[in-house]
Amino acid sequence: MVLLLYVDDIILTGNSEDLLNDLVNYLSNNFVMKELGDLHYFLGLEAIRSSDAIMLTEKKYILELLAKSHMLECNPCSTTVPKGPRVSVNEGTLLSNATKFRTTVGMLQYFSLTRPDICFRVNYASQYMHAPNDIHLLLVKIILRYFEGTIGYGITLRKGDVECSTAYTDSDWGSFPETARSTCGYTIFMGNSLISWSSKKHPTVSRSTTEAEYKCLSAATAELEWLGSLFSELHITLKKPITLYCDNTNAIYLSANLVSHSRAKHIKIHYHVVRELIEEGFLTVQHISSENQLADLFTKGLCAPIFTSLLHQSLELSSSDDTTSSASTTSTSSAVTDLEETAEFSV
Repeated sequence: MVLLLYVDDIILTGNSEDLLNDLVNYLSNNFVMKELGDLHYFLGLEAIRSSDAIMLTEKKYILELLAKSHMLECNPCSTTVPKGPRVSVNEGTLLSNATKFRTTVGMLQYFSLTRPDICFRVNYASQYMHAPNDIHLLLVKIILRYFEGTIGYGITLRKGDVECSTAYTDSDWGSFPETARSTCGYTIFMGNSLISWSSKKHPTVSRSTTEAEYKCLSAATAELEWLGSLFSELHITLKKPITLYCDNTNAIYLSANLVSHSRAKHIKIHYHVVRELIEEGFLTVQHISSENQLADLFTKGLCAPIFTSLLHQSLELSSSDDTTSSASTTSTSSAVTDLEETAEFSV
């Protein structure tokens, strides 16, 4: 059994109905609780079930954000980040009141839990939280316009071979105009379902695209190690080696070459953990063409056709509007009660 508790909201799952009922009865005898049945709504996330999948979406909160931003009637756009150079910190006119900008970006960070397609744009906009200006505000409005055309989208988790994992890594070298730092992005699949993703600015400057890509391999490897530990607690044994896809051949050679040559001797030791895990058979790094590099969604702006193509390849996004399940309207009005009075319980 696995129990997830957030303040006074609980999700419980397991592989034995009798054990689940026993635990629910035990907790009910010791605490004032209310059982809500099958999971439909949790902390703003809607769970829409079908026979072979579960879809997570935040349609209700997205509508609230659009209404709050007065953009319910705006024209939708097809991509969150148009292809082109990045905006500089020094461009534009500072906002007289930055509270709205920061509040909106904060809400968007929560939306990225079920919307990986906005992850890079939110990371992009977050870089300007300290001194936002009118141009940075336009970056956020593009995300809201993108939401207008994809309100019902969410991430779909499907049944399948959960023991097979794959990952994709990519880096946009020197993409930040002021600091010359790179953007690191990776996606990790469990079977056919995307379960982990990241878009993050490198903490240090990379001297080459090879170094930037190699650092991304290290970041994805750390996440894979943690997931492997988590799965072992859930009694799930991952098939090894885990395949890690990278579109930079030099980074792949560096991960397998134990010789420290002049172009790599400055790279910090902790990045070389990738080599050790390859030797142990934990993972293998393989080349993939840029056209099929799913991690591009998390590192750079893309033109609409490429963005849409990679999106449907990787995220399997589907619209809740097309789902016949009535689960999307169940429990959406459940109030959060005081911790000492009632705990809401979903199985």
